[in-house]
Amino acid sequence: MTQCHVPDEPTIIHPALAGRYSPVRFNSTLTLTTAEVHALLDAARHAPSAGNSQPWKFIVARRGDANHQRIVRRLARSSSLWAPAASLLVVNLAHTLVEGTADWEYSEFAHYDLGQAVAHMTFQGLAMGLAAHQFRAFDRDGITSDFVIPHHWEVTSITAFGTATHAAGELASSGTSRERMSLDEIIWS
Repeated sequence: MTQCHVPDEPTIIHPALAGRYSPVRFNSTLTLTTAEVHALLDAARHAPSAGNSQPWKFIVARRGDANHQRIVRRLARSSSLWAPAASLLVVNLAHTLVEGTADWEYSEFAHYDLGQAVAHMTFQGLAMGLAAHQFRAFDRDGITSDFVIPHHWEVTSITAFGTATHAAGELASSGTSRERMSLDEIIWS
């Protein structure tokens, strides 16, 4: 296991996290192995969740497979310009309602827990040399219909995994920023 030395400076974080960004151009030739895909999903499986409920599921789509084709046709114009080139698209689903009910919440923490699972996948990807871009620019109802997602599950977001073909900040026209709020700005005092 790799140990991360944390110096006395509280603003030093792991280099993989400090350099993380959401690419908008992916290497369209990189193919992930089954073992690599399983490593990403296993990282999500190990995420903490309220009462160990694990209120998440994932639709896995490798570039070029049938799931990928179904997802790509549901992307919004903005994400359709870059996401299809990613090696892997993962649709992230949250278990939001108790099965068979119209409005009984399964867990008030379902979205939070799904976020932790996706973060674990993202960190695992960074450790494997992969970049990740999480997004919501797609037809949620279309994916729900195409994959016959039951009412008690919610298609929440998609994560694209692969290797970036540009550096952070290289594509200024992408509309994304690497700027982060200061520690003082994120602390409620």
